[in-house]
Amino acid sequence: MGERVCAVIVTYNRKELLRECLQAVLSQTRPPDHVLVVDNASTDGTPEMLREEFPQVEVLRLPENQGGAGGFHEGMKRAYEQGFDWLWLMDDDTLPSPRALEVLLLEGRALFRGSFVVAREDEGRTAFPYPLKEGNFSSAVEEIERGYPDGRIEGFLHLFPGTLIHRAIVEKVGLPLKALFLWGDEMEYRLRAQKKAVDMETLTRAVVYHPFDRQSIKRIRFGKRTVQLPFHKDPCRHFLILRNQVYFYHKYLGSSRLALRLLLYALFFPSRLGLLFKAILAAYRLSGTNSHPLERKEG
Repeated sequence: MGERVCAVIVTYNRKELLRECLQAVLSQTRPPDHVLVVDNASTDGTPEMLREEFPQVEVLRLPENQGGAGGFHEGMKRAYEQGFDWLWLMDDDTLPSPRALEVLLLEGRALFRGSFVVAREDEGRTAFPYPLKEGNFSSAVEEIERGYPDGRIEGFLHLFPGTLIHRAIVEKVGLPLKALFLWGDEMEYRLRAQKKAVDMETLTRAVVYHPFDRQSIKRIRFGKRTVQLPFHKDPCRHFLILRNQVYFYHKYLGSSRLALRLLLYALFFPSRLGLLFKAILAAYRLSGTNSHPLERKEG
């Protein structure tokens, strides 16, 4: 018997997008062995739609909205405990191309494999930037594919749109940190995996479609170096971005890089200094309480 794959899809109040996503997942040339939808307490008729149109899909309905971080935490935990070998992770706004899972399984080498995330609004662009070999980043599909003619970007991936993760990685790295809720939980998980020397890759022939990154970016140039500061017009979402960035910069990237980032935020977003201060306090409170269940302790 071959290795078994569970697709884990997190949704919240977007039943039309979820319907499209499920249709694409169930129509794969190599379909997953099981599909688990984690419903973050949707109120738009999602449960009814799932019962009527997708009775073959398992639904894990959470009692309250726990954000993307909580949704993937609970979904990955359920699929892991059910014994699946591979977990194929995505939000409800991810639309996998017909061969995406087949390519991930057949062409991947690492146990942590990323799909190539192309923008739904423009198939010539990626939804998120990818690194080029000379150290720059690009969102131009042709340029990225030209830079990686073997179809493999080693050491990098974007979570969670179409990520394929082996259960051995869950054992080693743990589960997403629920407390991050939204905006940055995917970066924290990738940094945590990198800290544990987990091999990862993106396969450019495993295409999934996803909306452009909804964060706005302010780019600041220092000679040849560019610093990107994400922000959001909604103060609540901007708070989550700030808090979660302070958390993972402090935990994984170093105090000097964090200090520079905080200084730049203060200079370029002076109207939100109060929000920045609250985010810093919340991030340091968070750093003293986090845990990653299933994570294997080293040493």
